[in-house]
Amino acid sequence: MPSLISFLHDDTPRFGRLDDAVVTDLTELFAGRFATLSDAANQGALADLYAAEGGTRLAVGDVTLTAPLPSPGKIICVGVNFPDRNAEYKDGQSAPANPSLFIRFPGSFVGHGDDLRRPPESEQLDYEGEIAIVIGTGGRRIPASRAWDHIAAVTLCNEGTIRDWVRHAKFNVTQGKNFEKSAAMGPGLLAFTGAAMLADIELTTRVNGEVRQQDRTSRMIFSFTDIIAYVSTFTPLAAGDVLVCGTPTGAGARFDPPKWLRPGDIVEISADGLGTLTNGVCDEEV
Repeated sequence: MPSLISFLHDDTPRFGRLDDAVVTDLTELFAGRFATLSDAANQGALADLYAAEGGTRLAVGDVTLTAPLPSPGKIICVGVNFPDRNAEYKDGQSAPANPSLFIRFPGSFVGHGDDLRRPPESEQLDYEGEIAIVIGTGGRRIPASRAWDHIAAVTLCNEGTIRDWVRHAKFNVTQGKNFEKSAAMGPGLLAFTGAAMLADIELTTRVNGEVRQQDRTSRMIFSFTDIIAYVSTFTPLAAGDVLVCGTPTGAGARFDPPKWLRPGDIVEISADGLGTLTNGVCDEEV
């Protein structure tokens, strides 16, 4: 299935469509309408890019992928959304009544093939494999029964976390979730084709080939449609917003001793039908 991507070619930001090993550069074709893939997403026009004819053909090896959406309106993430993940907490015998939410900034993400940065402030860089959905049609108080109709695209996310920094304050996790270039998204945006695309698929995280996380979306405490309904209750969702929908148990923090990511590690996030998001790890240059 072709996907929409953001990339660098000759060090210039571009956007287009990836089909196997061929990139179709759509930047010039849509000049005047969209300067970035985010512009198309924010206008609810991703379908125009999937269907576009023309554009310059490039080999995938000649481009550098970046995070698909450079400037989404909102990135809202769901925490503790699988039963085994919930069981890691002291009150884990009962499922939460409502989703735990936090926000991420666009600058905290890199693209497929790039390295996650481990900051000098901490060695506790951790991985979290997740599925992210991109809103195509906005709304407020969207019923769960109609929520599938509001999804435009799907992608993968490594919701990289600096573990000790999520415990710097009593209640919030914002700082540990937003270190620059500590997470990844991509490779690209796959067009959402219906509930069967997401309702019961396997999500897996591997580190250096070792399976660390694995679960099925049918076991999520809050389904994709529940998340859309809940979030849109308190804030209007808009086209181009991103919802990152939760990670299974098995993050590095849960091992004894913990298995933090280190320079040279390779992390792969895969899901049935959605491909694989692959990233290395390096130390941030300061």
